Amino acid sequence: MKVLLNKLLLITVLTIAVTSLLCVPPAQAYTVTLKQVGSNVVAHGSGAINLTGLTFISSGEDNPGIVPFLGVISTGPFASNIDVYRGFTGPTDFGSGAGALPNTASGDFVGISGVGPDLFVPLNYVSGAALSDSMTFNNATFASLGVTPGTYVWTWGDGANQRFTLRIGAVPDGGSTVSLLGCALLGLAALRRRLAC
Repeated sequence: MKVLLNKLLLITVLTIAVTSLLCVPPAQAYTVTLKQVGSNVVAHGSGAINLTGLTFISSGEDNPGIVPFLGVISTGPFASNIDVYRGFTGPTDFGSGAGALPNTASGDFVGISGVGPDLFVPLNYVSGAALSDSMTFNNATFASLGVTPGTYVWTWGDGANQRFTLRIGAVPDGGSTVSLLGCALLGLAALRRRLAC
C-alpha cells in the first residue's frame, strides 16, 4: 500500500509540474494591481507597452501617485524623467479620490491619465521592453484613497501589448488553479485504472 501511495504522489506532483510548464502565459500588456496588504495599499505594475499607433507629445518629469477622480495612476520612482504619449481610449476615472502620493515607490515609471488622456513611460522607452514597478501607501485603505474596486482597461491599436490595465482589489487567478487540480485528478484516475488491471 505504501508503494502505491508513493507512486500516486509522484504522478500527482509530475502532473502538476508539467501542467504548470504548459500554462506559462505569453508576454502580457502592462498591468497594475492595487491590493490591500495589511494596513497598507500596495500597487505592483509589470508587463510591456507597445507604443505603435500612439503619438509622442513631450518629455518631462513626474512623480508617482493616484488621482482617482481624474483616472490618474503612476507607479515608479519620485522625480522620474518620462515621455508622454496620446492616442488611446479608456475610463476617465476609477473612483472619487482627490489624490495621494505614496510613501515609497520604485522601479520603472509608468502611468496613465484620463486627462489628456496621457500615457507616461520612462524617458526614451523602447517599445515592447519589460517594465516593473511598485508603490506603497502606508496606513491606507481603498476607501481612504477613494478608489473603486474593479478592472479598468485603456486600449489603443490592434496589436500585442496595446493596453494598460488597472486591477483594484481581488483578482481571480484566471483558472490556473482549477486547471492544475483538473489535471491532477485526471492523473489519479488514470493511475487508478492502471492499478485495477
